[in-house]
Amino acid sequence: EKEQPAITTFHGYIPQVPTIDLSDPDEEKLTRLIVEASSEWGMFQIVNHGIPSDVISNLQKVGKEFFELPQEEKELYAKSPDSKSIQGYGSKLQKEVEGKKAWVDHLFHNIWPPPAIDYQFWPKKPPTYRAANEEYAKWLQGVADKLFGRLSLGLGLGEGTLKESVGGDELLYLLKINYYPPCPRPDLALGVVAHTDMSAITILIPNEVQGLQVFRDDHWFDVKYISNALVIHVGDQLEILSNGKYKAVLHRTTVNKEKTRMSWPV
Repeated sequence: EKEQPAITTFHGYIPQVPTIDLSDPDEEKLTRLIVEASSEWGMFQIVNHGIPSDVISNLQKVGKEFFELPQEEKELYAKSPDSKSIQGYGSKLQKEVEGKKAWVDHLFHNIWPPPAIDYQFWPKKPPTYRAANEEYAKWLQGVADKLFGRLSLGLGLGEGTLKESVGGDELLYLLKINYYPPCPRPDLALGVVAHTDMSAITILIPNEVQGLQVFRDDHWFDVKYISNALVIHVGDQLEILSNGKYKAVLHRTTVNKEKTRMSWPV
């Protein structure tokens, strides 16, 4: 009961998660804004990030088409129960607390670097799935490098330090597609229960259906959807690497009675 979204979502004044223009030519200001958001919120949204909008919409289109396939076709990409890998359809990678189940379906697979990719977990339908994901991975690296660079400078380190610390050129990009179908009781269910991410950072594309919430000042707040923005979460690894300067963000997902919500975190 203490977690039901209808009871626990705050409806008064809602402080907004910072939105940062990644194209700002004032590099010192950009670094300061990213460092402040990562220290105070553990989450921010970025606009003018340089990834073309058609690359994002193609990624969303093929992901949506995969989840609209018949169940037996999606099951072809399920990982075997004894598999040690987290890649595959419907697999679990969440901190499940007290046996609580989330109202969500997933697909996981690595999208970078090439030696880490196992194409058996990449859907063959729709036929453009692979091309859309490879194109997105190509653009995403520039965004990740820029973020790691600013976050390194914020710790008083050289620009390349953090990226090297989390793997350098072998840094793993794991895509997760979350699919939250319409839910008859959105007042009682959560798409994903409250958690912090296990990653160094998470770069997420949402669809337009509201659902992401952040915990701050003892309240749950809705994170406002901004068209073409990417949502950035500080993960557990970055909190540890920064000795707690950057905070892993506690967040959760609500669901909708009429509409399907989807998100694409890497």
